Amino acid sequence: MAAVRISSRSGLPSLLLYLGIGVVMGQDGLFDVKFDNAELTQVIGYAALVVILAEGGLGTKWKEVRPALPAAAMLSTVGVAVSVGVTAAGAHYLVGLEWRQALIIGAVVSSTDAAAVFSVLRKVPLPSRITGVLEAESGFNDAPVVILVVAFSAVGPVDHWYVLVGEIALELAIGAAIGIAVGWLGSFGLRHVALPASGLYPIAVMAIAVTAYAAGAMVHGSGFLAVYLAAMILGNAKLPHWPATRGFADGLGWLAQIGMFVLLGLLVTPHDLLDDFWPAVVVGLVLTVVARPLEVFLSLAPFRLPWQEKALMSWAGLRGAVPIILATIPMVSGIEGSTRVFNIVFVLVMVYTLIQGPTLPWLAKALKIAEDPSETADLGIESAPLERLRGHLLSVAIPAKSKMHGVEVGELRLPSGAAVTLVVRDEKSFVPTPPTVLRRGDELLVVTTDPVRDATEARLRAVGEGGKLAGWLGTEGSPGTEQPFTGPHVSNALKAVKKLGRTPDETKAHETPPREMKTREAKAREAKARETKDPDAKGHDAKGHDPKHRDTKDRDAKAHQ
Repeated sequence: MAAVRISSRSGLPSLLLYLGIGVVMGQDGLFDVKFDNAELTQVIGYAALVVILAEGGLGTKWKEVRPALPAAAMLSTVGVAVSVGVTAAGAHYLVGLEWRQALIIGAVVSSTDAAAVFSVLRKVPLPSRITGVLEAESGFNDAPVVILVVAFSAVGPVDHWYVLVGEIALELAIGAAIGIAVGWLGSFGLRHVALPASGLYPIAVMAIAVTAYAAGAMVHGSGFLAVYLAAMILGNAKLPHWPATRGFADGLGWLAQIGMFVLLGLLVTPHDLLDDFWPAVVVGLVLTVVARPLEVFLSLAPFRLPWQEKALMSWAGLRGAVPIILATIPMVSGIEGSTRVFNIVFVLVMVYTLIQGPTLPWLAKALKIAEDPSETADLGIESAPLERLRGHLLSVAIPAKSKMHGVEVGELRLPSGAAVTLVVRDEKSFVPTPPTVLRRGDELLVVTTDPVRDATEARLRAVGEGGKLAGWLGTEGSPGTEQPFTGPHVSNALKAVKKLGRTPDETKAHETPPREMKTREAKAREAKARETKDPDAKGHDAKGHDPKHRDTKDRDAKAHQ
């Protein structure tokens, strides 16, 4: 926890602190722990990488990543090829490494780490189009990089480039198909099968993600791509007890990163790093100043992105634990010079993360592409399915900056079939009425039928973002119920304003349908015409008798008496 607080205040990725802890505990450190098992480190690193990719996929928002998929795909394929070639050439001609070692280093350091990028950008939010590209790239480029590193680390001659391209394409296709299939089947099952305990949902989600990796690896596909895609589908499927699942995955991801970084720190021998310090600085300089910018500008040439965004993406190619894990592959394979490759990669990641990390927020502000933090906060909505009743119980937490603060329950305008049944405020619960005013920190229990479950959640989020006027000010609400502030909304609002100064009779006249008004006017004209032709038409009493005739009958009756 102390390492996390220090990293958040200093702007440095926390991975450096955990690597430092491992170095201090290991050889030449305070505790002098002897650890040199590269094979065990690789196995644990792979397992941790699966968990990290699963956690990253679960947190990926499809609406942000979808527009960025073409650009991320180009960076993960064409961009990786450019980066490997330029970095390997620099390592061979400037440092004097053999071509195999140079190609391994070029492939290893071509993998970016979104966790490292976003850990230093938490205080400087970027536009979603940039974060979407960086996040999707980090999830996609691990797969081709692993394939290249394994191919370059194999005993014997390296395959021709066209053979490698075919293998990469085939493994990526298999991994993508398996990841999508496992993710869809898993999300379908979790939505339609009620587990006996809510605590089983987080475990089931992570088990499905790991199953995607295992299935992909068994059929010689890209297991890393499979686990990322499966987790991304699960993360956007609106599963039951989602906040608990997300928190569990986040904690598990942190645990995997901490253990992996400490283990990598134990594996390194500090006094051996001195001889490879300057070669690592030179290779890192080629990677950061030449290879990464070429990768970004060439790969994103077909896309109309401002040069400022491309410049930021070039500097945001931070390397994390993945390159260090991949550097253990040639050590396990027994490739000559693999220990030097590991040392160069370790120093490169440490040095350039120290340089790029703190300067990345400054560059985002200097390029004027950093967005102001949002004043509103998204609602925390957790769903508990009521299978037998074919409904859902939504638990809604109102954050401190939500615009739902001050909105009355009746002003939520939830779809028919949904209702707020309970409000918990200051640890006290009560049943709300339509005039009940919601406050920040409240927790609501909303019961909704299955057909309007999605519309209810959409409406709640819309009010949380736009307040009581959500739908009038451009914030979309439940599908098909909220429209922008145009056309009919304007005319209806003007009619409501005009009604304020009318008398009840005028209001009734204005609200009378046109056809009915015409009928009344016609009847009035006919009645007036009859009165003009027959002046005595109005001389009858309520029973239809003529008063003159009644007077004659009275006189006859008196004469008879």
